[in-house]
Amino acid sequence: MGKSIGKAATRPATPPKPDIDAAIAARIRSLRDARDLSIEALAEKSAVSRSMISLIERGETSPTAVLLEKLAAALGTTLAGLFEPQGEPGGPVARKADQPLWRDPASGYVRRNVSPAGAPVQIVEVSFPAGAEVAYETTRPKRIHHQVWVLAGAIEVTVGSETHRLVAGDCLAFVLDRPTRYRNRTRQSARYAVVIAEG
Repeated sequence: MGKSIGKAATRPATPPKPDIDAAIAARIRSLRDARDLSIEALAEKSAVSRSMISLIERGETSPTAVLLEKLAAALGTTLAGLFEPQGEPGGPVARKADQPLWRDPASGYVRRNVSPAGAPVQIVEVSFPAGAEVAYETTRPKRIHHQVWVLAGAIEVTVGSETHRLVAGDCLAFVLDRPTRYRNRTRQSARYAVVIAEG
């Protein structure tokens, strides 16, 4: 029996998944460097404090979705773009095990970047808890098209001053040129996909 226990103990452990906060930090630094922006310049463009950006880039805090959206807009990318891996695009298949999962510390919603890195259209799957709400105030100078397809449950999406109640199977298309708010007024979690295309 002792030998069996010894053998089990020596089995190689499953490699840990990369720290998502560290990956986001590296991505923000990389985009900022590519645009030749100092932390001060990014702070001014994004309305996020210099100290907060510094903490995020060092991986010392878990930023909210609202903060990340402000940084993404200032860096000329989408929120989904902050979760793309660095380097050259990979192959045509993004395996589920490799798709990054991230939880918003403010609302508790969980997002999964589904698309392969570098794909011209991005697909994100979101699990949205009961009672959750996320409001994005940023707008974009270039056209970014969104489609929100509800897979389960019900949510409200407010684009500018117009509110749309969506249930499973409904799909809403809009351009990201006005403040946008997502809300789950129900007692059950919802799940939806966001399809994002620039141009």
